[in-house]
Amino acid sequence: MKNVVLIPGDGIGTEITASIKKIFEAAKAPVSWIECKAGLNAYEELGNPLPAETIKAIEEHRIALKGPLTTPVGTGFRSINVTLRQKFNLFSNIRPAITLPNVHTPFKEVDLVIFRENTQGLYIGKEHWADDTEKHAESIAVVTEEASQKIITAAFEYARKKEMQKVTLVHKANILKLTTGLFLKVGQSVAKDFPDIEFEDLIVDNMAMQMVMNPQQFDVVVTTNLFGDILSDLASGLVGGLGVTGSANIGNDAAMFEAVHGSAPDIAGQNKANPIALLFSSLMMLEYLDEKKIADNIRKAIYKTLVEKKSACTMDIGGKGTTTTFTEAICANL
Repeated sequence: MKNVVLIPGDGIGTEITASIKKIFEAAKAPVSWIECKAGLNAYEELGNPLPAETIKAIEEHRIALKGPLTTPVGTGFRSINVTLRQKFNLFSNIRPAITLPNVHTPFKEVDLVIFRENTQGLYIGKEHWADDTEKHAESIAVVTEEASQKIITAAFEYARKKEMQKVTLVHKANILKLTTGLFLKVGQSVAKDFPDIEFEDLIVDNMAMQMVMNPQQFDVVVTTNLFGDILSDLASGLVGGLGVTGSANIGNDAAMFEAVHGSAPDIAGQNKANPIALLFSSLMMLEYLDEKKIADNIRKAIYKTLVEKKSACTMDIGGKGTTTTFTEAICANL
């Protein structure tokens, strides 16, 4: 058995994590859950949205599955997700976007994955007021050769392992010549070590246009933190939204898998939540744990449910069912 820290989170988090636990049990996945608290519920109960006990558990077990969190507003606490990524140096954010059967979208046969550098760039919020009037703000983008090499190498290794044909590096080196220029330079160097994989680079605004004109042309995409934050949500939109795409945050010796959608307090407790995003994240976790066969079995059961038992699916993906009926249908198909 592998110990995994489970953070149910806020809103619908308890419902979708319960779904994952039930499906894992049905699939006989060798996982032992260590349940911990974080988010708004933890803040209201313990006065801290990221309790020391939760951090200690992740430090001990080095792997976590996290439901959606709500960061308390007006409390001085920054994003819990960003804090965890930086605390455990989870430099690689991996977001696959794959067309699913019977999930309506204008785009077909999309199969791409975005690798986002997770610890640097503009997204880290390194900013300040330039004067005392607070009418002139400045933000600093940090890009280093070491961090760039880690994420770009990870993207190429993933492409080779998954037998994908091409890596696309996204930048803005025509304007941000030092920061994203460095990222591009490192990418060109790393690409030489992978002659079996096609390499291209695109400016970020062109990339956004290409993704909504012909997303099928992309396999693995690698980019800096802020660009990755934006493009990965765009990629999710191509295949049905944040509710149907998984996410992984991986470092050298720790990993966190999460649903990137919100906590949806408006439907919490109503048995309406779609667990697919967290479920796909948990399958990435199983593959990380070298349990690919079990992950593949669950994935097949999800696809079978979407095709043959559409009525059991939740309403947001075109069904008439509930969290419970969808979970039970997947378990039956297992």
